[in-house]
Amino acid sequence: MSSTIERSYNEAKELYAKHGIDVDQALEQLAKIKISMHCWQGDDVKGFLFQDQDLTGGISVTGNYPGAARTPDELRADLEKAFSLIPGKHKVNLHAIYADTNEKVDLDQLEPKHFENWVTWAKEQGLGLDFNPTLFSHEKSSDGFTLSHSDESIRKFWIDHCKASRKISAYFGEQLGQTSVNNVWIPDGFKDVPVDRLSPRRRLKESLDEIFAEELNPAYHLDAVESKLFGLGSEAYVVGSHEFYMGYGLQNNKLICLDAGHFHPTEVISNKLSSLSLFAEGILLHVSRPMRWDSDHVVTLDDELLEIGKELVRGDLLGKTHIGLDFFDASINRVAAWVIGTRNTIKALLRAMLEPVEALKQAELSGDYTTRLALTEEFKTYPFGAIWDYYCEKQGVPVREQWLADVKAYEQEVLLKRGR
Repeated sequence: MSSTIERSYNEAKELYAKHGIDVDQALEQLAKIKISMHCWQGDDVKGFLFQDQDLTGGISVTGNYPGAARTPDELRADLEKAFSLIPGKHKVNLHAIYADTNEKVDLDQLEPKHFENWVTWAKEQGLGLDFNPTLFSHEKSSDGFTLSHSDESIRKFWIDHCKASRKISAYFGEQLGQTSVNNVWIPDGFKDVPVDRLSPRRRLKESLDEIFAEELNPAYHLDAVESKLFGLGSEAYVVGSHEFYMGYGLQNNKLICLDAGHFHPTEVISNKLSSLSLFAEGILLHVSRPMRWDSDHVVTLDDELLEIGKELVRGDLLGKTHIGLDFFDASINRVAAWVIGTRNTIKALLRAMLEPVEALKQAELSGDYTTRLALTEEFKTYPFGAIWDYYCEKQGVPVREQWLADVKAYEQEVLLKRGR
């Protein structure tokens, strides 16, 4: 441990202690939180099952930075490099198209065996795994409809895929001893205003009822459903709206996924957490940065990320909230994108843990809004950075921007040697 870092930490700790904040306890709590890091940042959402298939579903990745992962082994190597620079032990969020198999298999026929290499690797790395059925970039989603499709045979294909995905997720949980969250998102919708908004939603509900009919052990597997406001090609109407999935999730005890980019530009998910927590079985977050709506920029330590952290800590919601990331940027080093976004998410949680929450609540309850505002503002310049530096060093990862040199070296030694 660097003497400078330790001295700064102890000085900062004394300042926080004056307000009843136990910094050591906060770091212990922080180390238990697992961020689900999304695999698709590493290869621009291509996956390995249908690598010649164009990206569809209103999803777009911009940039052509060299070094995108082309194989499961390359992607795992990149993930390992990223995790070596991020404090704590976390999870990887896989999409179904990231199956690691030489077998020619379609989405409705996927089995746990097609992800065995991922499970073996996760065990070796001490990581958990989450999962997502992939309801895009496939010939049977080419018209923009999947689980709400009017064609029963196409709808059945996607139902069978989602059933298979739940079993894969449960297998992850059994093998790794960490609950796997399986999140369902679909691109279904119309570009222009539909005449019948009800029928596709009725079909979606029926499809979900069939998918979730089999009870799975919640110790190993949890289901989540994710809404969207609109997408490219579905600007006028999205079947799986927030209202639809909030109703479905509450009625059927499913996790409700809030994606930071899936709402109106003036809406923020931080403001939804307290309300949803009172009624929902649990919450899944897809933390992103919607610079222009759902543009999925790399997460920065901006106001909304800090507010998400505060809401989770102030409301004691970490126990029922699963935190995942969802962004993709091919204009910068992809490993660096993971590191920046994940470290920032952890920083936001730590910042929130280093607030005098009880004192702020008491001031608010007593009507002392002057104290509430004064303390909130003063704590913005408390020496949070000294605590973060100490945590990183204690966890054996680079302090401050030192991690960037590792990424640059990895780029020269590995990424730039990959062919197109």
